[in-house]
Amino acid sequence: MIPFEYRRAGTIEDAVAAVSDRPEAAYLAGGTNLVDHMKLGVAGPTLLVDIGHLPLTEITELPDGGLRIGAGVSNTDVAAHPSIRTQYPALARALLSGASGQLRNLATTGGNLLQRTRCVYFQDVSTPCNKREPGSGCSALGGYVRYHAILGASQHCVAVHPSDMAVAMAALDAKVIVMGSDGETRIPLVDFHRLPGDRPDRDTVLTHGQLITAVELPAAPTGARSTYRKVRDRASYAFALVSVAAELVCHDQREIASARIAFGGLAHKPWRARVAESTLIGAPATEETFAAAAEAELAEAQPLAGNAFKVELARRTLVATLRSLTESEQVRS
Repeated sequence: MIPFEYRRAGTIEDAVAAVSDRPEAAYLAGGTNLVDHMKLGVAGPTLLVDIGHLPLTEITELPDGGLRIGAGVSNTDVAAHPSIRTQYPALARALLSGASGQLRNLATTGGNLLQRTRCVYFQDVSTPCNKREPGSGCSALGGYVRYHAILGASQHCVAVHPSDMAVAMAALDAKVIVMGSDGETRIPLVDFHRLPGDRPDRDTVLTHGQLITAVELPAAPTGARSTYRKVRDRASYAFALVSVAAELVCHDQREIASARIAFGGLAHKPWRARVAESTLIGAPATEETFAAAAEAELAEAQPLAGNAFKVELARRTLVATLRSLTESEQVRS
């Protein structure tokens, strides 16, 4: 680990100014991702600005019935919050499926969104990686790709975003509240993360110095049911091969009135399944409809030689998730 300076921010404005003024500065919150990468030599900030003591640890109700989650709220506290559990069960389940209890106690809402999109080659500094060093090449191409992308990838990077929380928030139409030197900005979460294109080193649309201060969730539709399903190689502490966050509203006649869906484990960012949603809305809540929605969404999938199984796995996972929402008496919003 290279030497670095440490500074504790007294205010949000102080934190933004400190990082904005130093190209190699970084924010430090829970540190569950950044500190690991510093130890591995993947990241090397020359200044860490500690934001762990800023007033960003509250969950508050919004006038429209939604919730505002401070960027410093731990993953554990978000998952356990009564309003999250009752109004947004998909988010609570996503958080509880991620990492270990100890990591959830430290990991923050803002930090979770900012964890690097990565694969084993990104964390191995002895191998070429366009995310670490643009233009050096992608070692995953022709290598181990079981966990890699089948949607939205490029010749420069085929890694997938690791967050469970972000997938649920993408499906729930969350907005990321960001403070920068030019003031506050609201960014839809579906637009917050980037596909790799020819700049896989940039995971998000943030510019240097911008600080996440909160995430806002709109009120869930009346009668909505939501859930999160994660398929992985082992029961705990593993990234998703495929995950699905879904919310449905059905009429009494079992016609689907609204649908919001996002995939995890398939792309460089949480993948909002707009094609599947449009296929579902107005259709009957049947197995045939669910299968058609999955087929439509995955029609453009481009699997690699070692992960073609993901296409069928994603199809089955989406169908099973939608089936569970229409057959079971889950907690409604």
